[in-house]
This record gives sequence, C-alpha cells and structure tokens, in this order.
Amino acid sequence: MDNEIGSQLSSCKPASNDVGCPPQNGSVSTIQDSPSHGGSHATLGSHIAHRLVQIGISDVFSVPGDFNLTLLDCIVAEPGLNNIGCCNELNAGYAADGYARARGVGACVVTFTVGGLSILNAIAGAYSENLPVICIVGGPNTNDYGTNRILHHTIGLPDFSQEIRCFQPVTCYQAVINHLDDAHELIDKAISTALKESKPVYISVSCNLPTTTHPTFSREPIPFALSPKTSNSKGLEAAVEAAAAFLNKAVKPVMVGGPKLRVAKATEAFVELSDASGYALAVMPSAKGLVPEHHPHFIGTYWGAVGTAFCGEIVESADAYLFVGPIFNDYSSVGYSLLLKKEKAIIVQPERVVIANGPAFGCVLMKDFLPALAKKIKKNTTAYENYQRIYIPDGVPLKCEPTEPLKVNILFQHIQKMLSGDGAVIAETGDSWFNCQKLKLPEGCGYEFQMQYGSIGWSVGALLGYAQSVPDKRVIACIGDGSFQVTAQDVSTMMRCEQRSIIFLINNGGYTIEVEIHDGPYNVIKNWNYTGLVDAIHNGEGKCWTMKVYNEKDLTDAIEIATGDKKDCLCFIEVIVHKDDTSKELLEWGSRVSSANSRPPNP
Repeated sequence: MDNEIGSQLSSCKPASNDVGCPPQNGSVSTIQDSPSHGGSHATLGSHIAHRLVQIGISDVFSVPGDFNLTLLDCIVAEPGLNNIGCCNELNAGYAADGYARARGVGACVVTFTVGGLSILNAIAGAYSENLPVICIVGGPNTNDYGTNRILHHTIGLPDFSQEIRCFQPVTCYQAVINHLDDAHELIDKAISTALKESKPVYISVSCNLPTTTHPTFSREPIPFALSPKTSNSKGLEAAVEAAAAFLNKAVKPVMVGGPKLRVAKATEAFVELSDASGYALAVMPSAKGLVPEHHPHFIGTYWGAVGTAFCGEIVESADAYLFVGPIFNDYSSVGYSLLLKKEKAIIVQPERVVIANGPAFGCVLMKDFLPALAKKIKKNTTAYENYQRIYIPDGVPLKCEPTEPLKVNILFQHIQKMLSGDGAVIAETGDSWFNCQKLKLPEGCGYEFQMQYGSIGWSVGALLGYAQSVPDKRVIACIGDGSFQVTAQDVSTMMRCEQRSIIFLINNGGYTIEVEIHDGPYNVIKNWNYTGLVDAIHNGEGKCWTMKVYNEKDLTDAIEIATGDKKDCLCFIEVIVHKDDTSKELLEWGSRVSSANSRPPNP
C-alpha cells in the first residue's frame, strides 16, 4: 500500500445525463470536457475539480467544515461539478459508494479528522466492494505542520497523522498535500491509482492551498492515459489449456459468476463464455445484477441452502464448476455450509487462475482468460438440461384478503411487477437481501447491495448517490426500519436533488436479521412514525409524497399513485408488517450463521 505525505447547494440536478466511466485499461480518459481552467490564475483547487470532471464525475458529496471551505469554493466554481451537501459524513461516503457503482468512480469531500473519521466506515465498505472513491479531506494549514501545536477537530495531540493512519488499511493510496511543488504529482498519482486498483484513495489538502496558484497548474491537465495491464502470454496459454482439458472431460459442468466480475471488467467476457459453453449459468448473491438474468441458460442465485430453488442442487451435483470472481465468506457460504469440493473447482480471479488441487497461474487477467477459454471449450448443456428436468415454477403466495394485514411475500410480488429496464433496485442489509435476491431482473434493470461489508444504513446514502448518477432510471429501495434509523437524514438531500426514487420502508419493529441469528431485547427498536418523519423533513419544500400501508389494498393504491400521479416525486411508502414475517431463506441462513458464530474455541 502506497503512502506519500506531501457552499451552499444551488442545484444538484446532474448537469448532463451522460454517464461517464473510468478509463478501461490502456485507454485514455476523455470524459466530459469542462471549460479550460488553465492560465496564470489556475489554482490547486481548480485543478482537483477539473481532474474529477475528466474522469467522469459530475457530482461531489460533501459536508462543510472550516478546513475544507476554500476547497468547496473551487468545486462550486467548476462548471462541470455539482456540490451535493449531505447531512453527515457517513452518508456522504455511502453516496459516493452508490455513485461509483453506476458511474464507475465517485468522490466526497469532508473536513479534517472529525469528518474523516466519520466517513471512514463508508470508505471501508467501498474498499470491500472494490469501488474507486476519491475521498478528499480538508487538512491543517501548512504552517501548523511540525510546530508541535494542538489543533481543534483532533484528539488533542500535536501529531496530525492519526487520520491518515486510520485510512491506510481501507485505501490503496494516501496523499497529504501540504506543499504545492509536489501537489500536481500527488493528485494525479492518487486519482490514477484509484482507477487502476478500483479501490478508494485518500487525499488531504491543507486548508490554505486550494486557492493558491502554481506553475504546474498553468495549463489544461492532459487526460489520464492509464498503462494497460496485460496477461503473461505463456501463462495465459497454459491456463487456458489446463482449464479446457479439465472442463472438457467433465460430464455436467456449470459456471458461477462472482462479485469480482465488476472490478475485472469481465461481465461481457463471462457471458461470451456462457454462450460458447452451454453450461448452466448461476451467480453468487453478491454478483446479482452483474450477469443478465434473461440469458437462456441462467438458473438463478447460488447461495447454498438459501439460493434460488433447484440452483444449488445443480451446482453442487456438478462434476466441475467454474467460479469466476468469487468471494467465499461466512455470509456467502451460509455459515461455511456450501457443499463444494476443491478438486472439482476452477477459481478465476481478476489476475489469477487456480485449477482444482492442481496448478495455479498468476499474471493471467480474467478478461483475457475467459474469451480465450471460450474458443477452446466444448459445448456441454447437460447441467442445464438436468435443471430443466427438475425445475418447478415458483409458487404463488397464498392469496390474502385485500384488508387483512400485509405479508412480506405479497409486498415483493407487487415489487416484482414494478421492475423494468428503466429502473434499478437497492437492497438494504437484512431480510431485503433475501427477498430482493428472488426478484427477476428485466434486461437493463440495475441491482446493488453491500454484502461483503454489510453495514446497516448503507442503502440510504447509496440510494442518494446511485440515483444521482443515473437520473434516467427510477430506483426502488427496500430498507428495513432499523437500518433506516441509522442514516435517515439524507432523505432530505434526495428532496433537494429532486430525485424521484421509491423507498419501501419495511416496518417490522426491529433488527430482524439479527433476531434470526441470535435474539435478545437489544434487537427491538423504538418505533417511529416514519411517514411523519419524512413529511417533517419535506416541510413543504420540493416534491415528496408519503403513505402508510397496512394491507394489500393500501399497497396497490400506493403503487398506483407512486407510478402515476406522483411519478416525478420522491415516494416514501411505509409498509407495516408483523415482526416475525420473514423470508424462509433468512430463517435458514440465520440458523446456519448462528451455528458458525457459536463454534467453540479449538482445543
């Protein structure tokens, strides 16, 4: 890990509906040219702002503090950027996370230490999900370094390094800019490293530098040209030969996509291989949305005992499985209960291929390996044919009377009907993980959730950022009441930004996912009047509509209004359900994770 030391929101509607993306390996980023800022009056702050525009960012999520105010002035002055003021730093970080999922890169700006340590949790989540987030912190005045002075917003020690030391484990590069001579180099190194590594970076900018000119900023910055990563040609050839030999002798091979398909930029190559091979195609839960579910050989989510019906049976009974970009943790493995055998598996990571218990090949890029393997593989549809033999269509929830208390499975039956290619789904940590996994995504429908880090409350800020990055999509968010209580404030920012998402607030009175792992009185929360809260935040300013739903009739009425008369509003629908109304998958998963958590110490 590298480590180098060195306004008021008028409108946060996107300046353009064009969605940028970070440059692919070997390409030049020429995203969104903004007016020239060069010349003798170019400053450090304007250079940073212009660089953000060049890599495809048009919205920066911030919380002002005295150390970052002049930097925010520069961001506000940049025609290609919107400064979106958030209610707290945690949500600003979550918003940058959500933005990066759709746009390819995100950015946030906070103040020194009190802001930096507040946003740290969100940056850790972005790190776990391989998202390039540029986290910029307004730092101390350059004259205070090395003076043994104690500053406010610190822990009362003259050492200013606490913040950067906290960021080191959760960022791939850190730069402290307290001198202009190397500022240009450090900024470019930080931003380019974030794009190349697909991880967050930390940039601290001394508060007296953003409006300062320097000769290195005197001309328009040249767009980034990232050096391409390339596979070792001999290693690639050997890996393909070994994998093809392994798979071609199998009787009923399958392939399973994992979350690292995103960072490897290999989703198209994965589908190409699926087309060529004819294998039954599944995804791990954290890869939902990365692989088209309308693919003719798609069989669902492989999540062991809690995955799509019949999918687990096909995967685990295969005599060879090709896992592409997987992450096997206690959550994705359902408490380490997957019935997989290493000797049957090929594991393909972004830069490495491992064949069963045999050879491993480094310096082999996933995006090179998959197309090359597609040319060597023999078509084999046996596993998919077996799936078709055992498949039984999904059951239909028991019909309930229009006025009887609403059941969760009825809610998601109606949400399924709302989905289209013009929308997206954000699923909060909790039972929404499992209910949203069962949704069948139409072509073009986005899907995001945070499985590896699983920070409750993530979805509110992520919804803000994701919706801001894709203004042409209407995003549906499914959020539990306990999670909403953590980060509710930034519904306010969604209103300021004139977003038109639909939030289903599932009110079941507590932390249901924790209840199913280990119950106790601490899992019961104070009930809020959630629609009343959102109405109070609305305060007659902007477009917002709320409704409280108790039964199916209420729900159908609410959906009709939200997709009709209120289609241009932020819609907040509070759904009242029984505290024990959970998916069967959560019941199973919770039991298995509880068992894994409660294993006694090894003797």
